[in-house]
Amino acid sequence: MADDGDRSGEVNWVAEYKRILLRILDLRPSGMRQRLADALGANRSFISQITNPAYPVPIPARHIELIFDACRFPEADRQAFLSAYERAHPGRLQQPQGPSPHLRHVTIYVPDLNDAQKNAELDKLLGEFATRVADLIAGRWHGGDGDRSKE
Repeated sequence: MADDGDRSGEVNWVAEYKRILLRILDLRPSGMRQRLADALGANRSFISQITNPAYPVPIPARHIELIFDACRFPEADRQAFLSAYERAHPGRLQQPQGPSPHLRHVTIYVPDLNDAQKNAELDKLLGEFATRVADLIAGRWHGGDGDRSKE
């Protein structure tokens, strides 16, 4: 196995758990990536980075349970993911992550604005609002632009 000075082994394990996540996402209905972005309080480009095995960007440990919930990970895939994650980042899963709220998906009905761009902006606004409310309740909200992927 690679030592601490050789990060190539880590990148391979990162790619392994990302391949598992990507396979799960590919099995889910369209819109799942956006739902995952909403659940994490991040944008779609962050989801692209954490699901692309070619990018060495690790998935923050604090996001794992939310990813499992949002993507409805089967138990066998969950275990394979956690095993690869632990090999890529030894001990990171055991580090305290702070309170992690259990989020749930809620469907609301809003008026159709008859403009795809305006509808997308409204969807994004409502998603960010819900994420900020959850953060405020959990005591994690510190203001800012709402993109927690930068933390």
